[in-house]
Amino acid sequence: MKYLFQMLIIGGITVIGELLNYWIPLPVPASVYGLLLLFLCLCTGLIKLSAIEETADFLLVIMPLLFVSPSVSIMNTYLQVSDSLLSIAVISMLSTVIVMAVTGILSQYLIGLKNNKKNREIKEHE
Repeated sequence: MKYLFQMLIIGGITVIGELLNYWIPLPVPASVYGLLLLFLCLCTGLIKLSAIEETADFLLVIMPLLFVSPSVSIMNTYLQVSDSLLSIAVISMLSTVIVMAVTGILSQYLIGLKNNKKNREIKEHE
């Protein structure tokens, strides 16, 4: 029952993301709205991490399986995209490198902020 409730929370956030995508006329995917909404709910404490943690971990574990259907669809449309295959590969590699670099830099920055905060707290207690 716990997993069903966790899935309902995640599904509800997803539905709200879809509604926001419908209501807000911006070229932003509904999944991005849902992720931002879930992030805000977790940051504000509206949703506790423990309320969705097990189901979220499960979804992360099966994520490669979720990409099977889009991959098969791409293979079915090979003739249509074969002329653009090189540009698609270059764009995919370039965007992957950019995302990895930005994620790494941002992670290092946030870890540095966290460490600075801990160091200040330790110095205040001395």
